[in-house]
Amino acid sequence: MAAQLKDKTALVTGAGSGICLAFAKLLLANGCNVVIADLQLLPEAQSLVTETTDAKPKAIFKKTDVTDWNELQAAFDIALEEFGGLHIVCPGAGIFEPLWSSFFNFDGGVDNNSTSSYKTLDINVNHPIRATQLAIDSFIRQKLDRGNVVHISSIAAQKTPFPVPIYSASKHAISGFVRCLAPLDISHKIRVNAVAPGIVKTPIWTQSKDKLLWFDDNVDTWVTPEEVADVMLDLIVNDEWVGGTILEVGSGNVRSVQAFNDPGPQGSGHQVSNANEAVVNSFALIKERFGK
Repeated sequence: MAAQLKDKTALVTGAGSGICLAFAKLLLANGCNVVIADLQLLPEAQSLVTETTDAKPKAIFKKTDVTDWNELQAAFDIALEEFGGLHIVCPGAGIFEPLWSSFFNFDGGVDNNSTSSYKTLDINVNHPIRATQLAIDSFIRQKLDRGNVVHISSIAAQKTPFPVPIYSASKHAISGFVRCLAPLDISHKIRVNAVAPGIVKTPIWTQSKDKLLWFDDNVDTWVTPEEVADVMLDLIVNDEWVGGTILEVGSGNVRSVQAFNDPGPQGSGHQVSNANEAVVNSFALIKERFGK
């Protein structure tokens, strides 16, 4: 595995924390340089950059608002300038439909007539699509024998969670997008695939007081960021996973998600027992924000 990644370079958005930080650490451990493109770094991510400053491989940080296409382009540019090549792209930055960009918080957050957009979609859909365009362009310009793009979808792409409809729509979009690009594996040796994690213990859950209440520690099971990162790496190094593959990642279980007649999430790590409370809160927001 290490031989396949040694001296390669990866660009990972959202690696300041969570799944993508775990993925960045795993890439480095296997000899791959990493450009972390994010708005900020958690202390663990900052330590990773600091500790590898004079090392090989190493991680560098490029402050990036992934919704700004110029800043996203700059992250790609610095990867080539610093390391002389780019072989792996993971547009992993994402948000979990926070209240300030919630469908049910009608005109109560940043999604309104003055912005004419949904921030959740800007981050979760527009950014990974643009990053994939930039990746394909870069791979072709470099005449690579193999380029990889690894997306982060979700089990929300297989379900219909009422409290987070924009988030769910964004993950349905990513899964569909990845499947559409499957032919690139044969035509250009560019493999675009994705993981679809379950309930992963990352800051988008642990730093959100309302969503953390959905989880019952006595019943539900977390998926670890490291479990997801391991599968992301496998998508790169394992030829079994052809372009368009989407791998569901639960707690101790991995399976390929089928495009048609898929049974839905299987095994542990996919359940939040207190989600009904979120449904009640969503209806409360409808009463508060709509029809006024």
